[in-house]
Amino acid sequence: MPSSSQPPFRIGVAGCGAIGRNHVRIMAELAANSDRRITFAGIHDADTARAEELAAQYHVPVIPDLHTFADSVDAATVAVPTIYHRPVGEILLAKGRHVLVEKPITESYAEAQLLINLAQANNAILQVGHIERFNPVLRQLEERLNAPRFIETHRLSPFPNRSIDIGVVLDLMIHDIEIVLHLVKSPLVDVDAVGIPVLMQREDIANARLKFANGCIANLTTSRVSPEKMRKIRVFQSDCYLSLDYQDQSGWIYRKDGHQIIREAVEIEKDEPLKLEIAAFIECARQGKRPVVSGQEGAEALRIALQITDQIERNASLASPA
Repeated sequence: MPSSSQPPFRIGVAGCGAIGRNHVRIMAELAANSDRRITFAGIHDADTARAEELAAQYHVPVIPDLHTFADSVDAATVAVPTIYHRPVGEILLAKGRHVLVEKPITESYAEAQLLINLAQANNAILQVGHIERFNPVLRQLEERLNAPRFIETHRLSPFPNRSIDIGVVLDLMIHDIEIVLHLVKSPLVDVDAVGIPVLMQREDIANARLKFANGCIANLTTSRVSPEKMRKIRVFQSDCYLSLDYQDQSGWIYRKDGHQIIREAVEIEKDEPLKLEIAAFIECARQGKRPVVSGQEGAEALRIALQITDQIERNASLASPA
């Protein structure tokens, strides 16, 4: 840990939209509570007026030029639209800055590998913002499961009026894809996916069935045109299954007891996942530790998400009248 004689660790936020403004709020809180070991050096957004509004609220400098912003920070979160993840991340990583980029890591797998290679070449931390890995609910899954056989996820929301440059698979389902990969730890051998657009040109509702080499099956359902919000996962293995709610941070475990099924509440210490994620990123950046979700893990989730969207698009073209 840096000594008191060392200069403060400089953090910043690139992108001050719907997601980025929460990054700004948390960065300001973490810096204020760091006993001057961390300083909130600045925020950057293409919309300077939007950045200035947040800057006034949280008393942080606005840095309009991205290269100047990169020179002003040691680590930054990137919460710009997905299409800008690669160019913004590239500028930061090329200068050796540590980066937490929101999911999906980039638009393409090739762009993701570019950022990964830049991070390695410049000895920089690259973390991907798969926030559910910091949800206290996940700790219960990790502690109780050793051989999942079937996983079912539901992630539903009303239309968010953001992330309209991507479909629901890259917007929402990718969270569950990354969690499933983390839990199963086996090669993916088959994908069966369907999806339909409702409000946008790309899919707004999607379902994917993933089969893994070890026999585990995962069934993922997501929608961003639902009247209700839901973020749930059920994981089954031979001796029990867990039903957990990411949104409420609550859950139940069901166990066999002879010829009966016993239900027990899962004790979860609630906290804000985004705060835990950003705090962990800053610690990794300062200490040179491996992040919870590395660039390569984020890239693998993206690769499978793109495989799902490609299948959805192929099925849609086959279904279209000639």
